[in-house]
Amino acid sequence: MHVFGQIEHAQLDWQCVDGIDIPCSRQFGDVYFSKANGLLETRHVFLQGNELNTRLSELSDHQYFCVGETGFGTGLNILALWQLWREVRPQNHSHLHVVSVEKYPLSHSDLIRALNAWPELQPLAKQLIAQYPQPISGCHRLCFPQERFSLDLWLGDATDIFPVITSNTPIDAWFLDGFAPSCNPELWQENILKHMIRLSNQGTTFASFSVAGVLKRGLQAHGIQITRPRGFGHKREMLKGIWPHTTTSQHHAQFAQKDIAIIGAGIAGLTTAWAFAQRGHHVRIFEKTAPICGGSGNPLALINPKICPIEQAHEHLMVSSWQYAQNYYSAFKAFSLIAVEQNDLKHSGELHKIAQNYPHNTFTQLTLAHQNSLYPTATLMHAGAVRPHVLKDEILAHPNIQLCIADICEIQENEQSVMVIDQQKNRIQVDHVISCVATASHELFTAHPKLKPIRGQVSWFKTNTSPLKPQTALSYGGYMAQLDPTQLIIGASFQPQRTDTEILLEDHAHNLTLLNQAYPNYSQHFPSISTWQGRSAIRAQSPDYFPIVGKIKEYTRVYTLSGLGSKGFLFAPLCAEVLAAEINGEVLPIPKSLYNKLTTQRFNKKKKAKKPYYQH
Repeated sequence: MHVFGQIEHAQLDWQCVDGIDIPCSRQFGDVYFSKANGLLETRHVFLQGNELNTRLSELSDHQYFCVGETGFGTGLNILALWQLWREVRPQNHSHLHVVSVEKYPLSHSDLIRALNAWPELQPLAKQLIAQYPQPISGCHRLCFPQERFSLDLWLGDATDIFPVITSNTPIDAWFLDGFAPSCNPELWQENILKHMIRLSNQGTTFASFSVAGVLKRGLQAHGIQITRPRGFGHKREMLKGIWPHTTTSQHHAQFAQKDIAIIGAGIAGLTTAWAFAQRGHHVRIFEKTAPICGGSGNPLALINPKICPIEQAHEHLMVSSWQYAQNYYSAFKAFSLIAVEQNDLKHSGELHKIAQNYPHNTFTQLTLAHQNSLYPTATLMHAGAVRPHVLKDEILAHPNIQLCIADICEIQENEQSVMVIDQQKNRIQVDHVISCVATASHELFTAHPKLKPIRGQVSWFKTNTSPLKPQTALSYGGYMAQLDPTQLIIGASFQPQRTDTEILLEDHAHNLTLLNQAYPNYSQHFPSISTWQGRSAIRAQSPDYFPIVGKIKEYTRVYTLSGLGSKGFLFAPLCAEVLAAEINGEVLPIPKSLYNKLTTQRFNKKKKAKKPYYQH
């Protein structure tokens, strides 16, 4: 596995042409778009070169069309494609997805400045800029569900990235963009072309402003038919390519609305339901008693990742989930953006060392032990708080989601469908079943890996004097956050192999002790623990501490999302997106190496369980 390493921003010079600021790369000595008219060139070379006007307008209901791009740059190509999509997309549930790679992303401010050159693209540019990621290596999935459009922006060297992109469907069209081969020869080397072909199939098209011999020969060596129509402006030629059909009858995926049954209405089930509903599929969630009645039902959940060293970020579940969760939850009223003061409990200096390598303003206030904390701290600025019961109501209000209170006792599968049978012998036929029932997974499906139960109790209480800064929580092995203007919540106990859920005074005491070990001065104004409220629930942990995502052994249409442990609200959105992409035959939003850590197939190999970084 290549090491992606730290991401450097593009270093730019600016040229003003006819009142338009044109960025020029210092790294490669080339402009990002044509001085004549970059938008018209994009339309001529990439949109017309791949015949996208016609192809996009003819997509069938629920069809998925994927465009690959070798250099994101200013995002101009993507915005022009998005604009065309708006103009020609059929009125159905078809979806346009883009996979783009960038080694040197523009800074947020430079991106805004560059895109100011195109006033007609501003409504789309503002949406893109709002989700534009921090310069952290790996895949950043940006979703625009109202537009039926999404973008995977992979940050890192294309040589590292293309080998780890995983897709269950061919990329339909390629924008071979990036600086000219004479300026950036690495981008056009055989290793990259080989993986582009791996991700393509018969019928895939290619377009480029460049007709350099290295590119033509590379494509032709893989059987791509090349033509050289007239280029844009003063350029005599451009490149068009197609992987020709060699058989008369082609296999086409059957695009149709799916009926999805999800068993379990915790955070795993809710986020999975949302992922399918946003794609236009019909979802029924089956829950025995009530939604989020188990481990997901606490009054508050923190999005508080333990960050890994920056060189591991591209394939680290915590970091990938955290990046995705921020955009995901921001669409819900249940979410609040907060900062979390994290403690270095080992006094090792590790937290500060890691924090200093992350992008500017990811962490602030790196301090040694101060008057309140006995440990060195660093404040993670891009954290969040979720109110689970508000989130549950928002998700269940989706018109494509139906909640069914029923106890599912049996699943019967055939080649075309799955039958879901409840205790009253009601039979519901669906296309796929997804099990999200935590520790009950093995009871319902004997082939499902057994999950370890872990009892956890949180405590909350009224206090007139909160030690917390506004919009800030504490993380110290336990956590403390503002539940509402008059109440604090602290937690949580962690007791493996226990399934009792009564509220225990000893667990309140445990939660208080955790706080006092890090912040001994903060509890002096707290009320007696005998007055505290609390909630206890059972988390489900997999044998190797990673969530379990994918097809259950011995089935072809039955899947699971389970084993989220104590990080359910952090992990669930990305894991649900991975599962929806897998079932729908889409590009996955994570590298192959991380997918292998999540897939159910990992349990088919006997391997000693190893705690991931965030469990050490």
